[in-house]
Amino acid sequence: MIKRVLGCALLASLMSCGNSKPPLDNPSRGSIIVAADESFQPLVTQLTSAYSGIYPDAHFKIVFKPEQEAINMMLQDSARIVFTTRLLKPNERAVLNQRKITGANEKIATDGVALIINKANTDSLITMAELKLIFSGQIKHWGQLNGGNQKSPITLVFDNNNSSNLEFVLNTFKVNNVKNLRIFTTHSNREVIDFVRKNPSAMGFIGVNWISDSDEPLSLELAQDLRVMGVSDKLKPTKRDDYFQPFQEDLGMQRYPLRRPVYILSRETHPGLGEGLINYITRDAGSLIIQKLGLWPRTPYDRVINITK
Repeated sequence: MIKRVLGCALLASLMSCGNSKPPLDNPSRGSIIVAADESFQPLVTQLTSAYSGIYPDAHFKIVFKPEQEAINMMLQDSARIVFTTRLLKPNERAVLNQRKITGANEKIATDGVALIINKANTDSLITMAELKLIFSGQIKHWGQLNGGNQKSPITLVFDNNNSSNLEFVLNTFKVNNVKNLRIFTTHSNREVIDFVRKNPSAMGFIGVNWISDSDEPLSLELAQDLRVMGVSDKLKPTKRDDYFQPFQEDLGMQRYPLRRPVYILSRETHPGLGEGLINYITRDAGSLIIQKLGLWPRTPYDRVINITK
């Protein structure tokens, strides 16, 4: 009789263990996978590290992929949230709708695609009209640009075939075919920087957060021996002030032409760690980190200064 009771108790215990589910994560505890386009690596790394510093039991596994692959990870439930430059397309939204997942999207900042050139290349100003001619194949050499100081072919350098940087630029200039363009792709924004540093004829396209944090030694190191081009949306600029670089004030005031939004997209179905991170980023603390990185946060942090006589 005793053996039978013990056997039933053991069976009930095993059945109970089999039916139990692991506890859900919450805004201060748990582990989730975050996917992001590689152009946002400095931004995502600093934001998640700061959050984990506040909540030691919050853990983020960050996977950097080209933007489309990062979005696909979120749609396939291989990542909880994703940092992107765009919202979901209708067919992508349908994937979540089929699973009855409302999800969420939040704009967190304004970013810019920086055009970088070798320090030996003194032609650091360009117009949107000239860029359109370059991407249409009508301008092929630096000497064809207004003020161009070299005759070599222009090599356009991007981080990846499916990156947000390339997609954004091609969409901006309505480019459907790149076969006739002198385009070279690497594997990362850092490799774009290294390539441009070694090749005076190159024009690189990177996420500005890689070089815009003046307090970060890596940013200072990467920015050495490079020039960041000034871009004008005027057809015939007459002065230097008609050109703008992708840094904070010109992003916030919408003067830099190649600016773009930064979103966080989520598939979270409960108030979890993803929601906690999003709330942190869209409020004061997150805004301060975004500002420090040289981007323009969705809600700029107001500094109140009291002056006493």
